[in-house]
Amino acid sequence: MIRYRFGQDDLLRTRFAVAPLMELIGAFYVLRRPDRYAVHRRWSEWAAPRTRGLDLSLLDAATPFGGPYWPVFVSPPPREPHPTVETELDRVAATSPEQVVAEITHRYADGLPVGARPFVEDPAGALGALVGEMRALWDSVLAPRWTRISALLEAELTARARSLVAVGSRAAFADLHPSVRWEADRLTVRPAVRTVDVDLAGRGLLLIPSAFTWPLVWPRTDPPWDPALVYPPRGIGDLWEPADVHDGALESLIGHRRARILRELERPTATLDLAGRMSVSAGGISDHLTVLRRAGLVTRRREGRRVVYARTLAGDTLCRPVAD
Repeated sequence: MIRYRFGQDDLLRTRFAVAPLMELIGAFYVLRRPDRYAVHRRWSEWAAPRTRGLDLSLLDAATPFGGPYWPVFVSPPPREPHPTVETELDRVAATSPEQVVAEITHRYADGLPVGARPFVEDPAGALGALVGEMRALWDSVLAPRWTRISALLEAELTARARSLVAVGSRAAFADLHPSVRWEADRLTVRPAVRTVDVDLAGRGLLLIPSAFTWPLVWPRTDPPWDPALVYPPRGIGDLWEPADVHDGALESLIGHRRARILRELERPTATLDLAGRMSVSAGGISDHLTVLRRAGLVTRRREGRRVVYARTLAGDTLCRPVAD
């Protein structure tokens, strides 16, 4: 469990920010384990071929899967609400060699793997090469989609700012994430791989919406960095929905959610898979599928132990672009 202890000044100093490098690290995780992140399936299928030929070995060593800790210098909590990726990369490049060595050896306390040795043997050189890898990955798979991602994040910042004004900090925390709770004078995150109590001591808490953290939250508690909590924004299920000039007509006819489900059924898909892609409960998806099936737009059949749904000819016709 992670506990952030708030004083009165901390509530006043709670703030939100966008963090391009946090998205970069999350996107890198998705590319390494795409099966775990169904909501980003469309993006990962588009992005994976664009990473071929990129040397990302240092980034891989600096952002390992699993464990209670991973180095913060790779994506430090931002100092401003809307930093550019270049601003953040400059901060990474300015990390002291001592900090690099300390964080890498802390992460690999049980033994330094070969891939991480450059950070200890030549931290300045490794840091420069790491920044180059991060910039190459950004240019390949995030820069072309950043307008869409940043629009989602900015919408989240706007909605949260309104919520803070309308209901106050404590109430605004209520729907950040199912694992986050306000209890007495502290914000708790559970479950967590370690137990940490963080006294904010007037620093406030930095809240960072991040598309690629879905479905998790990432607490950041390690000094000397500002305490932060990274969480998935609302609307993540629609982030990669294909843009179509005819979307509005189909949505007006059968509703936004059912139109999205119908388009997702371009190949036979199970209820749980649809729920994962769209970040919607399986029960909610099932209700919509029942309506679509009764309307003759989808069919269901059993494949082994799974029941899958597919569009009918009528469903295909509705999803087909209409010539002007």
